Amino acid sequence: MEPVARWEPDSRGRLGRAALELFAERGFDDTTVEEIAAHAGVSERTFFRHFADKREVLFAGSGNLQTLLVDAVIAAPRTASPMEAVAAALESTGPFFEERRDFARQRQAVITANAELRERELIKMATLASTLADALRQRGVKEPAASLTAEAGIAVFRVAFERWITDSQRRGLSRVIRESLAALRAVTAEA
Repeated sequence: MEPVARWEPDSRGRLGRAALELFAERGFDDTTVEEIAAHAGVSERTFFRHFADKREVLFAGSGNLQTLLVDAVIAAPRTASPMEAVAAALESTGPFFEERRDFARQRQAVITANAELRERELIKMATLASTLADALRQRGVKEPAASLTAEAGIAVFRVAFERWITDSQRRGLSRVIRESLAALRAVTAEA
């Protein structure tokens, strides 16, 4: 693929697409920031205006996801149980990811292929669980219920997300999350 001309808009988007293409082609470790910038048709300086390093191309949306989840937990009806509030939050991520489905699939393939990135992804998930637990505590949920619910919610999210990106039927993420939550309820009802 030829690099995009420098004058075209959406440098951040072009950098993200260029990075994913190169990571898939050459591997994460064998791709440099210089190559990503050249492939996107921008300077390295422009790259660093958008991302701190090449890992951030893959993890830059974490803050948005965290805000989306917390806002949804806090906005859940007061009558919602802790798990219902977390379920609503998880389902609210559907539209956020639907428009990024191809990126999410490619991103996950790059992360799966690299131990350092898998570790970073696990840290991101732990941070999301901690943030969800904080949001539940703001709703008055006591410990250990807040932490247990948040951890269970993130486990459901991880399983549902993996199923969603590999789903040949291209079902919506919210639907796959609901199915995964139902599976968790069935498992815990057996206990």
